[in-house]
Amino acid sequence: MDIKQIQKISNAEMTQVNVLINKQLTSDVILIKQLGFYIVHSGGKRIRPLIAILAAKTLSVHNDKITKLATIIEFVHTATLLHDDVVDESDLRRGKKTANALFGNAASVLVGDFLYTRSFQMMSELKNLQVMEILSSATNVIAEGEVLQLMNCNDVNITEKIYMDIIYCKTAKLFEATTQLVAILTEQSPEIEMALLNYGKYLGTAFQLTDDVMDYCSNAEEMGKNSGDDLAQGKPTLPLIYAMQKGNKEQRALITDAIEKADGMQYFSLIMQALVATRALEYVRSRAQEEADKAIKAIAILPDNQYKDALISLAHLAANRKT
Repeated sequence: MDIKQIQKISNAEMTQVNVLINKQLTSDVILIKQLGFYIVHSGGKRIRPLIAILAAKTLSVHNDKITKLATIIEFVHTATLLHDDVVDESDLRRGKKTANALFGNAASVLVGDFLYTRSFQMMSELKNLQVMEILSSATNVIAEGEVLQLMNCNDVNITEKIYMDIIYCKTAKLFEATTQLVAILTEQSPEIEMALLNYGKYLGTAFQLTDDVMDYCSNAEEMGKNSGDDLAQGKPTLPLIYAMQKGNKEQRALITDAIEKADGMQYFSLIMQALVATRALEYVRSRAQEEADKAIKAIAILPDNQYKDALISLAHLAANRKT
């Protein structure tokens, strides 16, 4: 299945999620409504809510709790985007101006806080302590991941293991929590819960690794953000880490200088040559495919139906996506 086919079979449930998102964005503070509506409806594919719906439908379940979970997850994710764009000083996301570029940093941070607190209000409505524990832990881990990434900016000594730990925290953890909570809210066996947890973890990792590749080989229109953003910010993502390990002395010196000084955009073409010469992008793509394969293997015990097929297709898309 392609993404349009996946969206088609989940359209009714995702419509319910969108209705609830709009309802929960209601506030007497007009700026919250304006900025919240802008960022939530700025063209994202809603992958995290989508996998919640698909996982539940694979188990032949859909109810108001799943709709609310999907909405909570989207609000948590959107809050992290608002804060990330302020930290990264980004001006483009999903092909549009970022909220901070339009409304200012202060408004973006505060509306991000609103979305976080709104998501916790909805969590309490589920009246399930385990849900609260998992989601509160997940949001804390995400924050830790962002701080770890900040600490490792401009650090040329970062290892692949450390980098994988960072992307688990900042990206994969929310995917993992999403699919695990579907199992909990639908009262599945421990085996099913672990299968869905692992699916989310590996899917999220594949998604982020592919995003790292796209930062170097997609244009702004395809990717929805400026090419080379990570390089410009001195972020040593896996393509650069691998290229430094495999490159020659000149290539290592070039990449080191770019990371340490966060001015690599002036050497972008030379760094791209180094990535090509060391096959760094192919390596990261292969790592993303490994994670996608593990995600697919994890859900082998789930019932066979079109929704499981959609989850499998999403794993393949995560490793091979261009946008």
